[in-house]
Amino acid sequence: MAAPSQPHQATYDAIVIGAGIQGSFTAYHLAQRHRDTLLLEQFILPHSRGSSHGQSRITRSAYPQVPYARMMPDSFRLWKQLEEEAGTSLYRRTGLVVLGPAGDPELESCRQSLGDNHVLDAVELAQHFPGLRLHAGEVALWDSTGGVLLADRALRAVQDAFRRHGGTLQDGEQVLHIEPGAMLTVTTTAGVYRAPRLIITAGAWTGAVLAPLGLRLPLQPLRIDVCYWKEKEPGSASRAGPCFMAKGLSQAPHGIYGLPALEYPGLVKVCYHHGSPTDPNERDRAPPGTPRPDVITLLSSFIRSYLPGLEPWPAVVETCLYTNTPDGDFILDRHPKYSNIIIGAGFSGHGFKLAPVVGKLLCELSLGEEPSHSTAPFAISRFPGVLRAAL
Repeated sequence: MAAPSQPHQATYDAIVIGAGIQGSFTAYHLAQRHRDTLLLEQFILPHSRGSSHGQSRITRSAYPQVPYARMMPDSFRLWKQLEEEAGTSLYRRTGLVVLGPAGDPELESCRQSLGDNHVLDAVELAQHFPGLRLHAGEVALWDSTGGVLLADRALRAVQDAFRRHGGTLQDGEQVLHIEPGAMLTVTTTAGVYRAPRLIITAGAWTGAVLAPLGLRLPLQPLRIDVCYWKEKEPGSASRAGPCFMAKGLSQAPHGIYGLPALEYPGLVKVCYHHGSPTDPNERDRAPPGTPRPDVITLLSSFIRSYLPGLEPWPAVVETCLYTNTPDGDFILDRHPKYSNIIIGAGFSGHGFKLAPVVGKLLCELSLGEEPSHSTAPFAISRFPGVLRAAL
């Protein structure tokens, strides 16, 4: 090991900046393809500063947007592949209820992605989710593939698999400078590294990493309140219950989602799919457990109306980060000026389930290969005027 006063210096086939779920899967795919890969993370692992921590994320086949619906079968397959390689369970199939007003465009698109036979009548809904109350004019869909991804375990599993394939993961190293060129140079707080390709998956810090490279993407980090609600009768909304999503509700335009009790026994996770703009470096300076009152009021009203078996005030409130694009779609593309710099960003609160496919696409882009799914919907060019003179 080098002395602390001497920076690390090494050359790799690829460097990935950001060891959240997207960057970790990108590095994993590169290492699987026998590319000597360095994965850099600014924080000491594990950490809860970004968007990949916590125990649970929803996965599903139901998707209103066709590009994601087409990617999900591949994603399920790749999650299964990682489970087999890691020798551990990463996914718990619970089913998913999607509810909302009849005729809502998003709900109708979800129905089309699932098929007509997935519409639940009142009796079927009561069988799948007895604690959920629908209202007049609303319908519910059933996604039998829906379930919970065990997020912390999944992140650990893909990072371990990356190392087993010969990859190098270095945490506690913040990137200070990127020098473009045919052979890129990345300078961190601990070393200087060179590679012919660079993939940036830095989450809420992506904007700061890209700005010196003359690229200002419209990325907005949001502080999300992650709320857990106590069962009035212990076991009434047990671990075996399904996940749910509520779409098209006038009182919750960004949607509400929920997962069965997992992190805390007897506490069901129910959250609003939106938050307040934040600086990712300042997020934790807000007093812990102090959510936005308007979000709690919105969720409390939803709980009273749709989930009367839960106490209408959160028992635990944590925080997470989303990094949103204006249209809610991912960015998976090359830097417009430096073609050997690949960017994965703007996962807008729905990227975790798709990370195995995202990582594969970013790997393929970095190797100059034809992507296995079309990346046209995720192009930087949909945001004009983002390329500026480098500082």
